[in-house]
Amino acid sequence: MNIPADLKYTKDHEWIKIDGDVATVGITDFAQSELGDIVYVEVETIGETLEKEEVFGTVEAVKTVSDLFQPLTGEIIEFNEVLENDPELVNTDPYGDGWMVKIKISDASQIEELISADDYKEVIGG
Repeated sequence: MNIPADLKYTKDHEWIKIDGDVATVGITDFAQSELGDIVYVEVETIGETLEKEEVFGTVEAVKTVSDLFQPLTGEIIEFNEVLENDPELVNTDPYGDGWMVKIKISDASQIEELISADDYKEVIGG
């Protein structure tokens, strides 16, 4: 199971890479393996400012659909449009080309509430 130490995580199985006031968000290796083959990623919240833990989109796998939760309050400024034609990138490269959205962070203090790689390992029983 790949859990990069330089990223932050949520208990909802999302990873967050902080770069100044922008956060890149995707789902973890664990999440994609639990979901199975991903066939569609839907994000219709571009340009919207959402509160932490609001749903910003969905990821659809062969057998299930899962909500994607906003890890930090902020504006969704970009969607990884490559996923429209290649949603399987979430399976093959969850921490790279399979990223989902970029958020302009509204409240940087919330970054402290995200969990570390070691704490995330405990969440998934690693």
